[in-house]
Amino acid sequence: MSGRRRRTTWTPPLRLRRTPRWEGQTPTWRQARPAVIAGALKRAAARPSGNWYVVGSSRATLARDRPYGRTVAGVEVVLWRSQDGTLRAGPGECPHLGAPLRDSRVTCGTLRCHWHGLALDGTPFAGWEPYPVHDDGVLVWVRLDAVGGEPPLEHPVVPVRPEGAGAVDAVFTGAGRCEPEDVVANRLDPWHGSWFHPYAFVGLEVAGTPEDGGDDAFAVDVSFKVARRLVVPVRAVFTAPGPRTVVMHITDGEGAGSVVETHATPLTAPGATDPRTAVVEAVVASSDRRGFALARAAAPALRPLMRRTAGRLWRDDLAYAERRWSLRSTGRFPG
Repeated sequence: MSGRRRRTTWTPPLRLRRTPRWEGQTPTWRQARPAVIAGALKRAAARPSGNWYVVGSSRATLARDRPYGRTVAGVEVVLWRSQDGTLRAGPGECPHLGAPLRDSRVTCGTLRCHWHGLALDGTPFAGWEPYPVHDDGVLVWVRLDAVGGEPPLEHPVVPVRPEGAGAVDAVFTGAGRCEPEDVVANRLDPWHGSWFHPYAFVGLEVAGTPEDGGDDAFAVDVSFKVARRLVVPVRAVFTAPGPRTVVMHITDGEGAGSVVETHATPLTAPGATDPRTAVVEAVVASSDRRGFALARAAAPALRPLMRRTAGRLWRDDLAYAERRWSLRSTGRFPG
């Protein structure tokens, strides 16, 4: 059931499905074996990231007159656009007296400190050294070699996405008291979907796990709830291409080819006693229906709705990740 199938006749995107009572669902706890999730998590952690971290959405850094600041793994980072739109990045502290550069101004593509006027054009100056930065059109990444400690890669490992001109994308950002592995572990547990998010998913069945051989992936058949009995059935495949990323590809059903990328970016330094992790989730939706052109035209109005939907799910999933970290940090985690 992989790949996008060409439509020969029109079919409605919605289906009618009877929704069982919450307590009437088939329990999934026997299938959700801790060893399977832990094994997938361990293999993800061993994959190279090249020291690249997602810092936010491309749109959030598009402003030409102000910088964008983010703390990554305890390191202050500042980003801004040069006059030709090129992205610049580097330490967020002014090399002069430590002013927060995120509060400074950008004039004619130059970042000018608001304390004493020191100007940075993105090249080394006065002890300030730039960081490698990458804009993939949806997300912005920064490379922090001193934090990551891996052999650096020239570019981050960006998941395969639908072509930009034919897709609608939106980026949600949230944060919780946990570590990146807790966020990744949440996404590598597809069995919790219908139980933990009954307002969003119906009839979730895990059709394949890494133990079944082939790709190191979880395949899931699930229906997304739209309203009452109206649902959209799909097959989704979850993979972890890196230690802080999980990608869900819609491989069959409505919107085949669409992806949801979940990136876990540490905000606090490694080993922090009170860790904080940002969840940056990019939804890149596409469809081969002719009517999808209307969705692309309405993208500015759709993006807030897409972010709101992701935010509702992550309100619960961050509670899952935080609970997991709390149990791990006190030696009580059952897995």
